Amino acid sequence: MSKWSKRFISLGICCLLAALCLTAYNLWSDARAGKTADSALQRLQQLQAAAALGAVSSGEDIPEYILHPEMQMPVQTIDGQDYIGTLEIDCLGLSLPVISQWSYPGLRIAPCRYAGSAYQNNMVIAAHNYASHFGRLKTLVPGDAVTFTDADGNVFRYQVAEIEILPPYSTQEMTDGNWDLSLFTCTIGGQARVTVRCQRDQGAAR
Repeated sequence: MSKWSKRFISLGICCLLAALCLTAYNLWSDARAGKTADSALQRLQQLQAAAALGAVSSGEDIPEYILHPEMQMPVQTIDGQDYIGTLEIDCLGLSLPVISQWSYPGLRIAPCRYAGSAYQNNMVIAAHNYASHFGRLKTLVPGDAVTFTDADGNVFRYQVAEIEILPPYSTQEMTDGNWDLSLFTCTIGGQARVTVRCQRDQGAAR
């Protein structure tokens, strides 16, 4: 075997080992993100239930966000992160907390609000393509149900209307279009963004 053949074989082995290490790291990151999000979810749901019960006990007939849709979305702080609510996609078996503002460190924990507000029907939520987060968004179809519950326990129900594949840096397209809720994640390798557009079921909030 020639010297160059040996070098090519060694290079191939190194590439294979690097790919295996990267795969192992991605699986570990996915498992860690799922565990962290689940812990935050359980605590957040308890706080949401308490907030909703308090609103009922106080005799609040009309939620504040209906009277003042321009208001900031309230947050619950858990382990130093501010969460605006929870997102549920029943057909995917997903129930996840949503961090108030997006950041790269935040995305490693849970989905993050990228822009907008549930109160103004223009919210955009981003998440990594972890299997435990938004990795299966592309399997959704029009008519699938999506539910968002804010930090005060107000419930907003949506239906998937359209699935789009957008370029990776299409910020303008992501926030345009008059959609009530948009969910997006990058494809493997970051070549595109899988984007799920949703319409709100009017009158379906608490």
